[in-house]
Amino acid sequence: MALFLVQHGISAPKDIDPEKGLTDLGIEETNRIAAVAKGYKIPVGKIIHSGKKRAEQTGIIYQETFALKTPMEMISGINPMDDVRSFATTIEARKNWMVVGHLPFMERLVSFLTTGVEDIRVYQFQNSGIVCLDRESEGDNVANWFIKWTLNPNIS
Repeated sequence: MALFLVQHGISAPKDIDPEKGLTDLGIEETNRIAAVAKGYKIPVGKIIHSGKKRAEQTGIIYQETFALKTPMEMISGINPMDDVRSFATTIEARKNWMVVGHLPFMERLVSFLTTGVEDIRVYQFQNSGIVCLDRESEGDNVANWFIKWTLNPNIS
């Protein structure tokens, strides 16, 4: 079982777009990373997103690039300040799901799943990038995940 975490693409400032939709650069970078991910045949089973415009737009790009038949789904509990512990307890049933969300939630989730503590920064996300988490074994210990690989628009 893998969990693919994606921070939404670069979004417009609120004064330009009150809903903070993706910029042209955000769309371009998301398309580029999605195409690379498709080339690697990443086994995404379903895409879920927070419902915010920028996350939904990012999810749509991945959905269309991967030509997934499973409908994309908006879920609650993955917004910027939501409780990562609550979401972590629901992951068991989410096999090979891609979660498109926001900071600081995504970084706190990676920290919690890998260390059991949400406030230790173990990874710095990039817009449109993918962090693949996997786990050694199923079980009650939430913090038995590890970062298997990452794919990002910028390597600097």
